[in-house]
Amino acid sequence: MLEYIMAKRKKDSEIHLDITAEKRQKLESYHCTMEAGIAMIGGKYKIMIIYHLMKGALRYNQIAKALPNATPKMLSQQLKELESDGIITRTLYPVVPPKTEYSLTRLGEALKPVIESLCAWSQGYYEACGIEDIHKSELPDKTNCPK
Repeated sequence: MLEYIMAKRKKDSEIHLDITAEKRQKLESYHCTMEAGIAMIGGKYKIMIIYHLMKGALRYNQIAKALPNATPKMLSQQLKELESDGIITRTLYPVVPPKTEYSLTRLGEALKPVIESLCAWSQGYYEACGIEDIHKSELPDKTNCPK
């Protein structure tokens, strides 16, 4: 797993993001890269948005249905922040009514092993607590984590 992450990281290091001076200043204000990383994916629904986008591109309404507790304002804010950080991309199709899709960028794709590991850890936590994962039966592989 570590080799995969390092190879992916090396590949993704070739990505160059054009950032504003304000964004650069914000990134440089963090005490370490881990703090910056957590800030980028640590919003209330950001990890769950990334999780659902791991399955493929989704429209806003599909993401909203997957996150029923998220208010439209909060969901829009989280999507804008993820887009601003280069983790997701927003594609607007010139049709009537307008169609907007969200998908992971290469940078976002690099988070897949992290999200999968978190998912596996969470399942182990449920088991350690003696709680059956209530969402297991929804997916064919009997887990609630993407593959």
